[in-house]
This record gives sequence, structure tokens and C-alpha cells, in this order.
Amino acid sequence: MTHLHRRSVVLMFPGTGAQHVQMAAGLYGHEPVFTDAVDSVLRCLGPEGEAVRADWLAQVPAEPMDADVRSAPLLFAVDYALGRLVENWGVRPAAYLGHSMGEFAAAVLAGVFGLGDAVRLLWERVQMQESTPAGGMLAVAAAPDELSAYLGDGVVVGAVNAPRHTVLSGPEAALGAAERRLVEDGRTCRRLASRTPYHSPALAPLVPQTEALIGALRPARPRIPLYSAYTTRLLSEEEAVSPAFWAVQPTAPVLFWPTLEQVLRDGDRLLVEAGPSQSLAVLARGHEAVRTGRSAVVSTLPPRAMGPEADRRSVSAARERLLAEGPFTAGPEDHSGRLPVDLPAS
Repeated sequence: MTHLHRRSVVLMFPGTGAQHVQMAAGLYGHEPVFTDAVDSVLRCLGPEGEAVRADWLAQVPAEPMDADVRSAPLLFAVDYALGRLVENWGVRPAAYLGHSMGEFAAAVLAGVFGLGDAVRLLWERVQMQESTPAGGMLAVAAAPDELSAYLGDGVVVGAVNAPRHTVLSGPEAALGAAERRLVEDGRTCRRLASRTPYHSPALAPLVPQTEALIGALRPARPRIPLYSAYTTRLLSEEEAVSPAFWAVQPTAPVLFWPTLEQVLRDGDRLLVEAGPSQSLAVLARGHEAVRTGRSAVVSTLPPRAMGPEADRRSVSAARERLLAEGPFTAGPEDHSGRLPVDLPAS
């Protein structure tokens, strides 16, 4: 026996480390809304946009995907375009949740930043980051309180993704030393696809200039609720319009798991990951609310590069799943984002 249960849609957007060669490229030229959205981002890059597009569509890009000049604009473009695509199906999200760069993409969809302003800010930031020391991020299968002995010399906890999924971030030499010690101690760890120590003090020197750039953009209040993985709660109107709030994000830890817990405490959800690699979907499926069936997870793309047909099949399956669970709300005036879902009675 089943009863009708209503879950609200939350769009999730992954961040740095989720990118890979030809991510979502199978949708380009095949899904018009996605294609137009990506093209809009790349046009905002000016002359560099053509080189970024060429590397995205190439099997062997001239600039690797872990370089900021490719990972930042392309991950933003794919997140943003997939969000636009899902909403074009008639999905009306109750809220957004982003991880690192994903929160910035969500802020654009929520109306905090205009697209052109956001892309120009992103690209200015990429240029500024060329002055920072080389570094990276390291995912460790451990809780944050188990890793205090590996911190120091600029190495910090950069993200808390799950109860036993912590990311360390820092300058290359110090992070490499921490990685060697973790391996020697029998800890499971792996490098993420980034050459920059995001979410660490290494990027602090860029904060004042970034704040000045954002101040000139005059960010607005979000039209749709946005959970911040830096505060673990809904973004306030004051935070949304604060240049300081956005400027410090690349130096602050991403608290994804505590934020996800708040999202799932606030209601039963259909979590839709709009981005590559299924990194957030994998994390969310480990949450009790999803394991018990009160909430559910939908991925829009395959877990890794599997060719254009796999991209299209994955998006088609996501569309069918979402539309089968409709109807969706019709517009901003009744923008509840709620779907009826049959769940086992218990």
C-alpha cells in the first residue's frame, strides 16, 4: 500500500574537483537550452571563450582540466547550463545547494549575480590566482577530528563532505608531506583535480581585491532560497548582498555535510544534482533521510566520462524521472517546488 507524499526539489551544484574531460559535452548541440546557456557563458569570456570551448570538446585538451583557466569557467558553465535545462523541463526548485564553485553558479540562477557580471568576476579571479603558490586538495576517508596531526604549514580542512569524507587543502610541499604521512599511517586518500589550494589561507591575499570587484557588481537578494555551504543554513538577504561574504568564500571551508543535514531537516527532498561526476549525489545517498526513502536523489550526468550517448541517456533518464513525479508548479507566484511522490506507508 502506498500513500501520496510530497517532496520539494532542491537543485545541487558540484564544485572544483568534479570536472573531467568532455563533461556533458554530449549535450552540446543536442539539448538547445543547455547549448544556449553554455554559449552565453563562453561569450562572456570574450576571445578566450573559443579556446575554452575547444578544450572542453577535445578528447585531449591543450590546457588540462585541472588548470584553473579551464576548470573554473567550464565547471561553472556546465553547472549553470544544467540548472537552466532542468528548470526548462518545468521543474520549480524550492531551493539551491552548491558546493564551492557550485554555490556561485547557484547564486547566478537565484538572481544574486547577473550572468555577465559573474563570468567576468570568475575570470578576473582566475587571473589573480596565478599569483598564488601552487597547491591542491586531498580527499581523506576520515572525520575532521581525526586529522589534526596532519594539519599545519598552511594545510587546513578545506571541506567536510560527509562524516568520514574530509578534504585537506594547502600549498604543494606541505600537502604532499601530509599525503605521505597519511599513506604511511594506512589512511585512504586521493588528490582532487585541482592545482589550487582552494578553501585555505593561501588565497587570503586575493580577498581585498575580490571584495572590491564584487562591490562594483551590486549583488541582489536571491529570488529563490539558497543554502550556503559556508554557513550551513539559508543565505540571508544581508549575506547575499555583502561583497565580503562572497569574497572570502575561496578561503573558507566548505561545510557540505552539515548543510545537507539542514536541507533534509527542513523537509523531505528530491535532490537533483545538476553537474558532472555525481559527486554530491554519492554523498547524499549516504544520508539516513535518503536511505530510508523519505528523500531521494537524481543525477543528471554519468559518474565519469562515458561518451556523448551516455550523457544523453543520463539526462533523458533524469527528465523522465522528474516528469513522472510531477506536476510541477507553474510559476513564481506558486513556486513551492513540491512534487507528489508515492512512498511505502510505514
